[in-house]
Amino acid sequence: MTRALLIDTDPGIDDAVAIALALASPEVNVIGITTVGGNSGLAATTRNALRLLEFFGRSDIPVASGYDEPYGRAKMETGYEPVHGNDGLAGVDLPEPTTKAVSTDAPAFLADKIRNSPYPVTLIAIGPLTNIAHLVDKHPDVIPMIERFVIMGGAARTGNVTPVAEFNIWHDPEAAKRVFASGINTVMVGLDVTHSVKTHEHLWGWLKDGSKFGNVFDHILTSYTDFYSMFYGERMTHQHDALAMAEAIWPNMMELEPAFIDVECQGDLTTGMTVTDTRLRNDVKPNGYVAWSIDGDEFHTRLMSALAALASTVG
Repeated sequence: MTRALLIDTDPGIDDAVAIALALASPEVNVIGITTVGGNSGLAATTRNALRLLEFFGRSDIPVASGYDEPYGRAKMETGYEPVHGNDGLAGVDLPEPTTKAVSTDAPAFLADKIRNSPYPVTLIAIGPLTNIAHLVDKHPDVIPMIERFVIMGGAARTGNVTPVAEFNIWHDPEAAKRVFASGINTVMVGLDVTHSVKTHEHLWGWLKDGSKFGNVFDHILTSYTDFYSMFYGERMTHQHDALAMAEAIWPNMMELEPAFIDVECQGDLTTGMTVTDTRLRNDVKPNGYVAWSIDGDEFHTRLMSALAALASTVG
């Protein structure tokens, strides 16, 4: 049975790859997308979601915009421009969308989709958890209806924005803390697993075929690789969001371990840290799972096959 998939996102180059993977996978039916401020401001992430869906020929999928400001603090920073460019998609030449967001209330949109889906719903968040925290507050009745909740965020070991904090959680730690405490059984696909997989540049060589799809994705992924090369000294990328999407599409593709996960919001050195307790001692109960590893070769095979199938429909 096809599962319904809701995507909360802040596109974002790796978000674009993740969205493409979802649309190309027959195991899931994308029933809606919500946008949040993160990699870029909300106006840009919403525009990018609409532009991508039109490019993919999927303007039938509704988009709702959500929150630009964090849940419990003033905005500190929106993304890091050298990673995604000033528009979030490396300045790629995509036409303006002919459609608009159907709502500016992402939590209400998500709640409506969850309540009315005839199929089990997987919710995946690949940006800051601001919209999801407001969903928990405003529509608590739908939380038990979510069959599976997957996030790209956090790290049990090493961060990227700081030594201990990953960007999506660091951007809005109070929202993440609220979500982890909400009762949603969360699969945390964090840097522990996403940093374990290197997508080397040669794997994207097929995008240089002169096709419409190839031109767009070669542009954004070359820009992304240029940043990684400057930062890490290697022509590769970590496909953070696509890896989380893989776990949402193909459950238990990753090695998962039950854990109690909380978020540090006040530490001078540790704000945004996901404190991940896998010991579960003294009657501590897990509130989710932490992902540790994945077969990188299998991931790349599935990713490239799915994107090639989507490319054939886009042209």
